[in-house]
Amino acid sequence: MTTNTVSQGQSSNQTTQTPSALDNFRPLIVDVAVPLGAYYLFTDAFGMSTFAALAWSSVVPAARTVWSLVKERRANALAGLILAVNVVSLLLSFLSGDPRLMLAKDGAVSSTVGIGILVSVALGRPMMTAGMRPFLVKGNPAKEAAWQRLASGRAAASADFLRKERVFSVVWGVALLAECVARVVGAYTIPVDTMVWLGGVMMIGVMALTFVISGGLAAGPMEEMVRAEAEAHEAAARAEVTVAA
Repeated sequence: MTTNTVSQGQSSNQTTQTPSALDNFRPLIVDVAVPLGAYYLFTDAFGMSTFAALAWSSVVPAARTVWSLVKERRANALAGLILAVNVVSLLLSFLSGDPRLMLAKDGAVSSTVGIGILVSVALGRPMMTAGMRPFLVKGNPAKEAAWQRLASGRAAASADFLRKERVFSVVWGVALLAECVARVVGAYTIPVDTMVWLGGVMMIGVMALTFVISGGLAAGPMEEMVRAEAEAHEAAARAEVTVAA
């Protein structure tokens, strides 16, 4: 009986495949890193204009967005967001002349990302999850399985876990919108020479503060829930094997 139980457990583990670390990072690599890397490659290595580089670097996210809509009947959030950012940047590349307007337009990208994140939360598919998940599960199969149980509603702490998942994305969406507002206000109230360097400082400050807040309110508690769920599941599995033996 013990042998049958163990073999059944092994068979179950073999049939239940958990994503590898590469699988976890693939959305970030394909939907974010590839378009951004392509943009800098086209501008720096091939000397393309900003407009041409943005256009060519939009090919992958555009293809991914269309593929998801046609084949999977759903929108690819990250690819769609990068595509939206590129389109906004393409439109803004036609703006020139007023230096304050040029400074203010930098906030348009932040607002596009922020709005996209908040919309994804409203649709029930928090966009920032794809970026957070690899750092919480760390390629650990037990933690990955625990994440799946929590996210699917099959764990006791699922409701709180899903709430924290939404909070994480909301914090980032609101922070990016606030950064956009601050940039626009600063562009028209602060001397241009000052705002040129202050814009970068503002972005770094907002990012650092958002990491701390989102970590304390959501990512930290979610990591603890994943760890606790993985340990509880492992303990239950050991107890089941002991009883069967």
